Amino acid sequence: MVQELFVELTFIILLALVTSIAANILKQPLMIAYILTGILITSFFVDFVTFSEITLIFSKIGIAFLLFMVGLNLNPKVIKEIGVVATVTGLGQIIFTSLIGFLISFYLGFSVIESLYISVALTFSSTIIIMKLLSDKDDLDTLYGKISIGFLIVQDLVAIFLLMFIPLASNNLEFHIIALSIIKGILLIFFIWLLSIQILPRITKQIAKNQELLFLFSVGWCFLIASLFFYFGFSIEIGALLAGIGLSMSQYRLEIAYKVKPLRDFFIIIFFIILGSQMHISSVSSIVLPAIVLSLFILIGNPLIVMILMGLLGYTKRNGFLAGLTVAQISEFSLILIALGVNMNHISPQILSLVTLVGLITITASTYMIIYSEKIYPIISRHLEIFEKKNILKDDPKIKRDYEAVLFGYNRIGYNILKSLDRLKIKYIVIDFDPEVIVDLSKNGKRCIYGDADDAELFNDLNLSNIKMVISTIPKIETNSLIIKEVKRKNPNSIVMVTSHVIEDSLKLYNTGADYVIMPHFLGGEYVSKMIEKNRINRKDYSKESKDQISGLKERIKEGHRHPRIEK
Repeated sequence: MVQELFVELTFIILLALVTSIAANILKQPLMIAYILTGILITSFFVDFVTFSEITLIFSKIGIAFLLFMVGLNLNPKVIKEIGVVATVTGLGQIIFTSLIGFLISFYLGFSVIESLYISVALTFSSTIIIMKLLSDKDDLDTLYGKISIGFLIVQDLVAIFLLMFIPLASNNLEFHIIALSIIKGILLIFFIWLLSIQILPRITKQIAKNQELLFLFSVGWCFLIASLFFYFGFSIEIGALLAGIGLSMSQYRLEIAYKVKPLRDFFIIIFFIILGSQMHISSVSSIVLPAIVLSLFILIGNPLIVMILMGLLGYTKRNGFLAGLTVAQISEFSLILIALGVNMNHISPQILSLVTLVGLITITASTYMIIYSEKIYPIISRHLEIFEKKNILKDDPKIKRDYEAVLFGYNRIGYNILKSLDRLKIKYIVIDFDPEVIVDLSKNGKRCIYGDADDAELFNDLNLSNIKMVISTIPKIETNSLIIKEVKRKNPNSIVMVTSHVIEDSLKLYNTGADYVIMPHFLGGEYVSKMIEKNRINRKDYSKESKDQISGLKERIKEGHRHPRIEK
């Protein structure tokens, strides 16, 4: 038995390795490869791989670890930082997608309960996949990136609520039993919250001195809370997720995440492979048509919903388009939700096969859409005018066109630049595509206009012929190349300073005509080296530097600035 299981797992892992290599070459998320591995096993190797009970347990453990890791990233501070725009867009997208998805599913012939499950599954997008894609594009810290991650977290919170209370929706349960279960759930959540505030910090502080103990404690805590929830009639999955949330406020959260991630990655492979194994190639023909219809709705309808909502909130068509692409696929939560419905006999396994196929189509297509979004946008931008609210926060006619400097992007770098321009009494104007930033700048008496530096038409409205300096804090090479070309074309003698985080990009920008390229990561080292040469080993001078920095940091906190956090 043990030897057979070992051989079976060996074959599964090796086949998954082959499909994963192919997916990596095609720039696809590995989740696609794992599901395809399951489909291949069921279709061609069914006599060799039987998926024993132990393998199925591995799959269950994979879901638990996946949700535990999701919980680790849902600490109250992250939830508190979700902006109004992300909340409104996230909830709006969930409502409209579920309503339209239900109507489409019902029209395709599915029952009411099946249509409900399908429509809800269509609302969730993969936070893991999107964060990876945005990180690879260095877009996590952009406006649309922040908004996207914000409304994906909103989706995760709604998914948590559904995973917790769907098991209570059985037809065999009476009202008083459901009410009792809800009370038990609230008490359990309160118990975990109490432990996470009063007990866990003391335990982890002692255990963290030994990294192996910290890892073992984290796994043990996950299993303990998951088992506790199962004992009281809830799912293991929701217990694992809340276990993660319980540790999310710990100062050792990142260390725990790094330790548990390899375990999650291994066991979740088994889950997605088994998920794929439930869809045989010969049975795909019966679900192809509804899968294509629902996939088109996700790939086109979801982005349209987000673009409409963001347009109404005053954001540019470009930000609406880029943010919209991040919801053009379904997520692992969608698959877990449908699997839960199948296990509870609410829906048939065919619905799981249908949603899995929709996942394969939408994740594959949306990955390419996001990767090549910067090339797609210029082609269709003129058709997106209807998604941009006109005459909102545009150029104020009272603003004189006598500015000598233009600043594209008011952010952490722009904050200091404006202070210098104010001290030098240089007249300037700020251009930003975040409506909230424009409102705040206007309140503080700063001259600013709402605009997108990627919009070539914007440069026709600017008084570029008389300006002396243009500064861009936007770290995108395509945007900065456009700025350099447009400014130099109209005013060759103006100084153009742009920002870059990549050495090769900086050299390209110099070749394009930049007078100086700001590289924040290197400037910090240069400043410190000059400070050492100046102050040498005089501690009083360093104390003065630190006091100045503390004062500046407090000012930034008042301005709402946060340093970018890079988590790998």
